[in-house]
Order: sequence, then C-alpha cells, then structure tokens
Amino acid sequence: MLRKTSFSTSILSDRVNTFGQDLLRRYGQRVHKLAINAGFTCPNRDGTKGRGGCTFCNNVSFSPNARREPDVLGQLQAGREVLARRTGAKKFLAYFQAYTNTYADVNELDRLYRQALSQPDVVGLSVGTRPDCVPPAVLDLLRVYQDEGFEVWLELGLQSAFDHTLEKVNRGHDFAEYRAAVTAAHARDLSVCTHLIVGLPGESPDDSLQSLFRVLELGVEGLKIHPLHVVKGTLLANQWRRGEYRPLEMMDYVEAVVQMVAHTPEDVVYHRLTGTAEQRILLAPAWCNWKWRVLNAITRRLEILDLRQGMLASGLPRAVNSD
Repeated sequence: MLRKTSFSTSILSDRVNTFGQDLLRRYGQRVHKLAINAGFTCPNRDGTKGRGGCTFCNNVSFSPNARREPDVLGQLQAGREVLARRTGAKKFLAYFQAYTNTYADVNELDRLYRQALSQPDVVGLSVGTRPDCVPPAVLDLLRVYQDEGFEVWLELGLQSAFDHTLEKVNRGHDFAEYRAAVTAAHARDLSVCTHLIVGLPGESPDDSLQSLFRVLELGVEGLKIHPLHVVKGTLLANQWRRGEYRPLEMMDYVEAVVQMVAHTPEDVVYHRLTGTAEQRILLAPAWCNWKWRVLNAITRRLEILDLRQGMLASGLPRAVNSD
C-alpha cells in the first residue's frame, strides 16, 4: 500500500477559498465540524419514495466520523476529545451528517438542534439533507437560529444536475426539486452548500462541470465535491463486480476538480474537494483512501497550470439542459 503523505492546508488555500480558512478569518480561530448521527432515516429508504436508497449509498462511507453515542451531547463530547488532541480547536459547528437530517417533525428537529446549540463552544449548525426534504417550516426554523446569531449552513445533496443520472442512481428527486429548495432557502437568507459527485455512472468529468454551471446559475454559497466510492453493501458494488461501472482514475478526478475550482467564483466557499471511505468497506477506487495525496495532487495541478479559484469564472458558459 502506498503511504499517505502530509499536507499543508495553507498551500491549498492560496489557490482555493477553503471553508477552514474562511472560518479562521471570520472567527479569529480554528472552527471544526463535529459530525453527528442523530438517528434519522431517509425517504428513499423507508418506502416514502423508495427502498434501498441510492445505488452508491452505504452511509458509513460518507459519515465515517459520525459516532453512535446515546445522544447528541455524547457525540459532541466524543468529537471534542478527538479534535482537542489533533488540532486544539475550541470552537465547533455541529454537523448533522448521517442520512437526511431534516426528515422529522419540526419540533423533534428543534429539540435535537437545540441540544447542540446549547453548548457554549458550538457556534452553529451544518445540516445535511436532500433537496426534497426542506419544507417551509424547517427552513423557518433554521432562520430562527441564524437570527439568534448562530452560523447556519443548509447542505443539499444534489450530486448531479442531470435528471437521467439521478434516476440511474435512484436518488428519488430531480433537479427541479433542488432548484425549489435553493430558492426557498435563499428567500430566508440561508447559506447553501451543494454536494456534487464526480464519476457517477454514465457521466464524464465534463458532465460534472456542466452540473457545476447549473448550480452556479442558481447561486450557491458553498460547494462540496466528492469522488464516487464503490463500497460494500451497495447496488453499485454489484455493478462494479459485473464490470458495468468503472471508477475514475485519480488524475482524471484531480483534473476535473481543478477545472471546477477554476470556473467557480472566488467568493464561493469550498467545504470539501475530495472525500474518503473507510478502508474496511471501500472496494474501489483504492485512491479514495488517500485524502492527502489527492489534495496534494489538486494543489500541484493548480500550480502547474497557474490557476486559482475564479480565474475562469468570468463569462461562465450557460449550462446545458439537464436532460
């Protein structure tokens, strides 16, 4: 196995508007996310919209740090202890990450969110969810927290702006629902971070760039880019074993990310440029276990091309239709 390499985030942040550096500028100290698994499910799993979830989804692969302590406060404490040893951080965002974190009665959501916000070192919330699970009452609740002075991010898992791709991976929503969610969030002045996956079945890196253009046309404050992991316990794993899906090579992913960054206006904050899966469930590609190597490669490629975020953003081409 190739050994992981070290990485200096200050180098990446010279060329990319990273979330960590954005928080450091605004708070005057490091602020870290603490991942929380609040026990939610998903309408694409419980039968409301479907069964089994997305073809690529084993949620452990997307929330490996979401601890399973008995309650929110227990998870926050466990996360604090880990980050205190690693970084010395003293301020945190409570990141409701696992599955669909707005998929409950609004009073239950308020109870769970308030547990996190009751902690004096928690400066706000980041709430991961689906575009079809953000009704007005939930958005109004998030606006209340923002009005109270907390930082609030609504993280929407779009993955692709192409409806035929969303159908292929069994997402259970379309781009129109994403558009409606962003419009409703912005009407309440809430910040939106959109998740996009590079390497989805049938898509090229140029398709991911087109998805980015469609997202930017609507307006977005933050972005997360992930490579597609093939992990155990998923339909995608079966497709990969049968040779029906071939993951991207690492440098193809790096090149796609570099182009997306360069085409993104410099005021948009990148919360993530890659993602890893736990080695015990990761099947392919192997490089998805090399977070720092991928980030180093992205930084080097930006340097070689002398590109920075926003350099290719002026006069962005109009995105093609999603289907």
